[in-house]
Amino acid sequence: MAVVSPHTKLATIEDLFRLNYRPLCMFALHYLQDADLVEDVVQECFTVLWEKLEQGADVANRRAYLYMSVRNRCLDHLRRKGLPTESLKPYDTYGIIDDDDAEERSVMEAKLWTAIDSLPEKCRQVFLMSKRDGLKYEEIAEELGLSVNTVRNQISKALNVLKNGAVKLYTFILGIF
Repeated sequence: MAVVSPHTKLATIEDLFRLNYRPLCMFALHYLQDADLVEDVVQECFTVLWEKLEQGADVANRRAYLYMSVRNRCLDHLRRKGLPTESLKPYDTYGIIDDDDAEERSVMEAKLWTAIDSLPEKCRQVFLMSKRDGLKYEEIAEELGLSVNTVRNQISKALNVLKNGAVKLYTFILGIF
């Protein structure tokens, strides 16, 4: 059995954190609907995993371990609130979904938010005001002191960037060259 240095363990947990923090938060949101609580739950799960690894535990599939840990902590929190059993299932805007769907959606949602975060600041702001907040182009223009045409162009630019990112993602997933 090869000896793993503490530095390698740290790099591994940092890589896990970098790659999975946002998807795990999105996953937990399907249960808790509280962004602050979600972040606390996910951070606690990473801390517990790190401690286990430091103690020499062999966690073969760390990503699966993290998803199960986040799920269980979310359920524990909901049970402590005394919610009925049907409230202990993940859900989205369409209703109750199963754990596998919640995990798949969380990965896609995290990638979408990462793409949105990569937009230039003004473009991102205009896009979110329109799509997330439901404001009309005229309302955005008035609030930000822009022309309606500029708002229209910024949203179009954002949609193109997100669409091109989605095409690259689907091409990668489906193995299309």
